[in-house]
Amino acid sequence: MTLDEAKRRYPDARTFRFGDTEALCSRLTGLVREGRKTATVTALRDVEAGREAMPEVGRRDIALAWDGTPALVIETVEIAWRPFDAVDEAFALAEGENDDLEGWRADHRVWLERNGGFDPAMMLVCERFRMIESFDRDEKEA
Repeated sequence: MTLDEAKRRYPDARTFRFGDTEALCSRLTGLVREGRKTATVTALRDVEAGREAMPEVGRRDIALAWDGTPALVIETVEIAWRPFDAVDEAFALAEGENDDLEGWRADHRVWLERNGGFDPAMMLVCERFRMIESFDRDEKEA
């Protein structure tokens, strides 16, 4: 499916990529497809600066593969704003990337430092979602 076709199917959808590298994008998209990843975070500063879109409960968005082709569609089911140091283990595990809260904190600290800086009190937009549709891919997802 092309991006234009996906946008016609989901006309109100925003597009985004999971992760900030090709390898991470592929890994996270794969975790969503497996049903292991049902949550994600965005630094509130990135939303306020216009670098990321604010999720909206009920909106369906198109997650892109690194090459810009549509990979899957998610629907936001819940949004909460929390300081980094107040993210609980249930949410961290719902992100599907780590086996415990400590691993989530370590990995996300590195990611945040790489993308504008880290502060344990920084606000995060914590989003829970469900996968609506996965588009067939010829290339492998990690």
